[in-house]
Amino acid sequence: MQQKIRVMVVDDSLVFRSWLVQSLSSDPRFDVVGYAVNALDAKNKLPMLKPDIMTMDIEMPGMSGLDFLKEVLPSHPVPVILVSSLNVRVFDALAAGAVDFVRKPEEGQREAFLLSLKAKLAMGSSARVRLPQQAPSLSAPAAASLPRTAFTPSSLPGAGIDLIAIGASTGGTEAILEVVRHFPAKMPGIVITQHMPPGFTAMYSERLNRICKLEVKEAQHGDKVRPGLILLAPGGLQMRVVRMGVGYSVSCTNEEKVSGHRPSVDVLFNSVASIAKNRAIGVILTGMGADGAAGLLRMRKAGAYTIGQDRDSCVVYGMPMEAHKIGAVCQQASLGNIHQLVMARLAKA
Repeated sequence: MQQKIRVMVVDDSLVFRSWLVQSLSSDPRFDVVGYAVNALDAKNKLPMLKPDIMTMDIEMPGMSGLDFLKEVLPSHPVPVILVSSLNVRVFDALAAGAVDFVRKPEEGQREAFLLSLKAKLAMGSSARVRLPQQAPSLSAPAAASLPRTAFTPSSLPGAGIDLIAIGASTGGTEAILEVVRHFPAKMPGIVITQHMPPGFTAMYSERLNRICKLEVKEAQHGDKVRPGLILLAPGGLQMRVVRMGVGYSVSCTNEEKVSGHRPSVDVLFNSVASIAKNRAIGVILTGMGADGAAGLLRMRKAGAYTIGQDRDSCVVYGMPMEAHKIGAVCQQASLGNIHQLVMARLAKA
């Protein structure tokens, strides 16, 4: 018999906390070993309860969830799934070591919320907690204040590469940042799909834009893929790369989920394989499940150079593992080395 996953629930709302404890307790996969009414209460109870994983709100009176992660996680590295309303501090909490997040449900969304949360708890209980070493600060000088020049393809490194496609899920917000913040402003266009609900993608793109040398924006239907620009797939829509004259643009449409996701990495990678073929680079990063593996294989078969994040540097070695297993990855690398592989490939192109 499989051992139950020990869960601790942390939320200052009595009504929501009670409902969540009851909902998780009714699932035979989970054992709710306790709850906390705020982060300070969680800090005191954690050594005694020894959960496999925690759910935690961010905004709580007294010690916030973010304060908890910064203060407690280094000595007690337990996986934390954020359960929060739409809040820019989610990304600070992910940078501080939280594994993943689920948006608090609105009326009529509780069933979908529970399905998502339970899947993340089941996978996240064995996730690798990665504590920040030198995480870029949002208060750091904004890269967006630096001049961003338009570049012609002939002036770019890797003039034979038209675009770079990146896909990620659990742990991906920090993994993507770690890759793209090293890129110079002179780069081919970059398209990214990160599993994320509506609203959060706009905030995440703004965060990347403040830190990176490249311009970053949440993609809109019809946006041109151009040098010096990163387009992030909007939450709740499927994003594809499509031909536009001699170049490319993105199509962002409200369609069914693919591989259980909207946006889906497979949708993006399949479109790049069809349109850009050997003039593309594909990168698959940390995440649970297999979304993106089949699409990356199509990219490789079409002649693209493909990179997968290695096991040791992943929060969850799911998507890159599945891609590696089916032969979709030309080369595996640690998170800290992926940007170097991309730049080396551009130098050869």
